Amino acid sequence: MTSQKTIQCAVFGASGYSGVELSWLLHHHPQFTLSYGFTSGAREAEPVAALYPQLNDRCDLMLQPWQLDLLPQLAEQVQVAFLALPHEASAELAPKLIDAGIVVFDLSGAFRLSDPAQHEQAYGFVQPQFAHAIPYGLAEYTQLQGNEPLIAVPGCYPTAAGLALRPIADFLANGSTPIINAVSGVSGAGRKAQLHTGVCEVSLQAYGVASHRHQPEIAQSVGREVIFVPHLGNFKRGILATIYAELAAGVDAAAVQQALHAAYAEQPLVRVVAQPPKLQQVVGTPYCDIYAKVHGNHVIFSVAIDNLLKGAASQAVQLANQYFGLATTTGLLNRGAVL
Repeated sequence: MTSQKTIQCAVFGASGYSGVELSWLLHHHPQFTLSYGFTSGAREAEPVAALYPQLNDRCDLMLQPWQLDLLPQLAEQVQVAFLALPHEASAELAPKLIDAGIVVFDLSGAFRLSDPAQHEQAYGFVQPQFAHAIPYGLAEYTQLQGNEPLIAVPGCYPTAAGLALRPIADFLANGSTPIINAVSGVSGAGRKAQLHTGVCEVSLQAYGVASHRHQPEIAQSVGREVIFVPHLGNFKRGILATIYAELAAGVDAAAVQQALHAAYAEQPLVRVVAQPPKLQQVVGTPYCDIYAKVHGNHVIFSVAIDNLLKGAASQAVQLANQYFGLATTTGLLNRGAVL
């Protein structure tokens, strides 16, 4: 734990959905102080409540347009930066922040994939390379030492899939391919107005079939190829994933349940539940709820998370808690959500 009374932080992309949720969590955090909230350099400075009126008289953060000439001042005041930016913007900014001595928690996909060729195929640009390894921050499976300059925060779909499949990885049939069908609310598309993701335009539909950039990330996380089909639902936030996986011979329901409970007995933000979860159980919370049922030689998971919290902002803060030696849930419980 740092000797400072509080850890000074900045959020880049603070006007977006994940960014404002980050800002709200840090605003209330007992050990982190939100010093800056940055937006695109093309915007004017404005209070966060101008964009999110529900924060009026609750959060006085002033959103400032980012310019690179602010970096020396920022480096003198801030220890940690959270990047809720587009992938290429994070790839460009993160090395500059690191060179200035600022620890970076990146919520984009810029640094998640360990294979540069796979990254370029998925994201369409060359991944910056570092001399040091970049931790993939699935929080329940990451052991941060507190000296890493950059941590890659997982995507929302890979968080749900990874938390379900990792505990039973050794129980899966050789050569089998888990199938992941997941439905996300429209907030996953970001705040920027787009007709096809507006709530009045969206009908339940699959998208990115066999081509979504989260597919290689999920495969990397669980250690095998997967079939992943995301869906867009006509609701604001949350992810409900249904996962089918073939079990090795002799693996029964008791073994699956034992593996899940053993994996998460000391992980307060993952709950193994007795009934298929509803989104209302997790929306506005940092929890992941996992239900598992064995049917013949397959296990079927139902997994629910809030895509903007456990799938983004609260997982980033959970990782920062670990980085600085704080309890996992510090600043995360009973905070509600902005949207």
